[in-house]
Amino acid sequence: MALDTANQSGLALEIKTLRKSYGEVDVLHDIDVQMAEGEFLVLVGPSGCGKSTLLNCIAGLEETTGGQLFIGGRDVIEEPPKDRDIAMVFQSYALYPTMTVAENIGFGMKIRRVPKEQAKAKVDEVAKMLQIEQLLNRQPSQLSGGQRQRVAMGRALVREPKLYLFDEPLSNLDAKLRVEMRAEIKKLHRTTGASIVYVTHDQIEAMTLASRIVVLKDGYVQQIGTPQEIYETPANTFVADFMGSPPMNLIPAQVTDAGVMLDGTPLQVSVPGNPAEVIVGLRPEHIVIDPASPFSVTPTLIENTGAECYVGFELNGKPVTARAPGRMDESRAEPIPVRFVTESLSFFDSESGVLLR
Repeated sequence: MALDTANQSGLALEIKTLRKSYGEVDVLHDIDVQMAEGEFLVLVGPSGCGKSTLLNCIAGLEETTGGQLFIGGRDVIEEPPKDRDIAMVFQSYALYPTMTVAENIGFGMKIRRVPKEQAKAKVDEVAKMLQIEQLLNRQPSQLSGGQRQRVAMGRALVREPKLYLFDEPLSNLDAKLRVEMRAEIKKLHRTTGASIVYVTHDQIEAMTLASRIVVLKDGYVQQIGTPQEIYETPANTFVADFMGSPPMNLIPAQVTDAGVMLDGTPLQVSVPGNPAEVIVGLRPEHIVIDPASPFSVTPTLIENTGAECYVGFELNGKPVTARAPGRMDESRAEPIPVRFVTESLSFFDSESGVLLR
């Protein structure tokens, strides 16, 4: 299905110093985002961070307090939702219960008076893409949650707009179905080349779906980058702790002439600016069980998940998690020799939490 999203700017979405307030309460602070055509942009953050409010501002469902907003190179800040050339998929499926699947998918085209044969061909095309062509004569009450979500997506896809907006579309599904639908959405994006803005609080969804991620906290953008950039070089301790499962270990440490001290053992690494104290960031997979290492830790918890296990212990009085392949005896209490992949360490300012290296 070819999508025509050509515009002179080459951007599907551009947000400039966008602000949103409710009375005296500021909920979005000078948001700046640029999104290329065909990109899959994910807005992620904890509850109350402003991601759904930002999506609603893009859709025109919320009025902005200030700033500029362009969709397909066109200024839409004063336009109502119906004129913004967008299609939205909600957390609730919002299907018409008395209509069949085909009628639900084609309802927007009926309102726009698209000729019947043309509309039917488009419904059939989208249903085939979403693998729901055998469900077209059913009503929503006869569908599973995943099937209903596909119908909601189909209703958006027949539009072929400049921009698709997804508001936590998988949050009502069980864990297994979420994984399946995640794969379907990724495949759909690859097939259509659509420009998608996707809101989620689930950092796994963000990491697996996004071309780029916008991490939000308290209405402020914390970092914008590819999943790899966000994971490997988080801009601050919030991003480091929020993105990753398990999250990055954050360990306060002293910096001496001998190196960065972890439980009395110096790590021979340099820290920009030579601060006296830092927060060491260490991903669980960068703590490696190594019988040849002189450094050992005493496990406080061992969790076997099947193909790998998580080992909990303490460093500098803080709980730390290591990820290791295979299985371990969960009752093990004797020390485990480990080494740290020092080239993969991150260092954050001990006061501001901003990345130093």
